[in-house]
Parts: sequence; structure tokens; C-alpha cells
Amino acid sequence: MSEPNDRPTVLRITEVGEEILTRSCRTAGAEDFGSPELARLIDDMFATMYVADGCGLAANQVDVDLRLFVYDCPDDEGVRHVGHVLNPVVEAQEPGRRLIEDTEGCLSVPGANTQLARPERAVVRGVDQHGEPVVIEGTGYFARCLQHETDHLNGGLYLDRLSARDRKRMLKQTADRRDKVFAQRAAKAAKLAG
Repeated sequence: MSEPNDRPTVLRITEVGEEILTRSCRTAGAEDFGSPELARLIDDMFATMYVADGCGLAANQVDVDLRLFVYDCPDDEGVRHVGHVLNPVVEAQEPGRRLIEDTEGCLSVPGANTQLARPERAVVRGVDQHGEPVVIEGTGYFARCLQHETDHLNGGLYLDRLSARDRKRMLKQTADRRDKVFAQRAAKAAKLAG
């Protein structure tokens, strides 16, 4: 077991096609809240997200079956939001809500990105690592991040929201760019460890 002062560990990021990304994750319970293992996982997930140049990372993206994601993402006014949430649920959206089309990618689909429409605002309810209730509201890119990461914990990828043709194009992009992306991540992880 790691000591609390140890540096965070950069974890392996799961990739499209791995089974853990296709199923709903386990709900966090009392046995998880406040544990040193959960605190360490959150630290490791932040380190992994930063090395991969992400703005959000779900636990199943590091091969952990738990309803948890971390984020460090700006909203549409440039305000930076940093945190984590367990057992997130995105509040239902009103019919006719405004959608914004913007570029979306995923650390588990390395090197691929495309335009995707999502609601411009999102509210997520969940709990923090100690089991205390949290409500996170986001607009713009941060709203996209909250929805994207919650989708992961429900067993979905942004690719699932695309047409078959666009999905095939994204899988081709990732096949073409994967090695370069992984080399960049490895170089950043080595720098962090050094």
C-alpha cells in the first residue's frame, strides 16, 4: 500500500472496445467514502488526466468499476472548475433545450475528435469522497464535460451518439493517431515520475 505522501501514479487508460467501458459502473457506498484507497484513486486519476491532456476522466477509463469522475475544465466564461463526483446523475433536461455543437474527444478514443451537439447547460448531483452531497452546474464546455463523464459511468462513449459513418471515421482517426498520442503520454508520465 502506498504512503499518503507518495506521488500519484499515472494509470493505464482503457480504450474503446474494452468491456469495462460498455457497462454501468458500481455505485459507491459507505465502504468507499472517506477511505484512503478512494483518496488515492482520485489523486491518481487527476495525475492520469493531466498527463493525457484531458479535462475529465471517469473511473472506468482507468479500469476501475466505480461511479466516479474527476474534472478540471473551464466553462463558457473561462472559469476553471476542478473537482470530483461520485454517483453522478445528470438532471433531466427540459424539452426544446438549447444545444451547442462543439468539438468532443475522449481519452479512451485517443487522437480522435468530432463535432457533437449537447445541451449548453448541465446540472449533476452526486456526492464527494466523504459521502457529502454535491451539486455541480456547468455551462458550455464544462457542461459537455459533465455529460460526457457521466455517460462513461453509464457504459456509453461519445461515439455512441454518432452516426455509423462518423463512428467509423473516429475509429480510423484513433487507429492512425494512437501511437503518437501514447508516445506523448509516456513522455509526460516519465517527466512527472522524474
